[in-house]
Amino acid sequence: MTKQVKSKKRVAEHGEVFTAEREVKAMCDLVKQETERIDSRFLEPACGNGNFLAEILSRKLAVVRKKYKKSPYDWERNSLLALGSLYGVDLLIDNCIECRQRLFEMWDKEYKAICKKECNDDTREAAKFILSRNIVCGNALTLKCVDENGKDTNEPIVFSEWTFPFNNALMQRSDYTFAELLATEEERPKRKKKKDEPEQISLMLDEDIREAPSDEGVFLKKCISHYRRIQENG
Repeated sequence: MTKQVKSKKRVAEHGEVFTAEREVKAMCDLVKQETERIDSRFLEPACGNGNFLAEILSRKLAVVRKKYKKSPYDWERNSLLALGSLYGVDLLIDNCIECRQRLFEMWDKEYKAICKKECNDDTREAAKFILSRNIVCGNALTLKCVDENGKDTNEPIVFSEWTFPFNNALMQRSDYTFAELLATEEERPKRKKKKDEPEQISLMLDEDIREAPSDEGVFLKKCISHYRRIQENG
């Protein structure tokens, strides 16, 4: 059973108390259908070491196993999509590191069980990279990243959206600031189109793409590459 408290000091300084497994499962059951949809996105703004995210990942991976266990290629793609649908923010860096490691170990255990000899380190590195982007050390109230002491910096929290837009091996990453994702349409700055700017820029493999804002806000960066090479885009 996972401990609910790491230390009295952490409770006093940060109000850190982890949700018990029974409550986690009960709360996830309230949105059971969404927890079992591979690409349904979840954000835990005070993720701790990942109790909620681990439960949701477990449910998503069970669906991936059921649907794609006979195809290592399809399992890899969809398991990375499931991993990329989970987001977490925490003030404490040790919690973020522990959460990333916990989710990776869950994913990797399932990877070895399903893909066996087809497993490769490139896909493992892609999984780690997704978690490094999605589990952020920051303050979900101020929407800023924090330093090693949990103090706000000037750096905004940035999350990456992961998709397979062409339903093949090409995975797309789109970076948004947390603030933009939370902003209403009225709060978002309007982008003026440059005089000679084309309506659309064609997609180029492994290169940055910049275009007009989507309904989700202004993104900072967009790139597309093979799902085993997403880590090469930094």
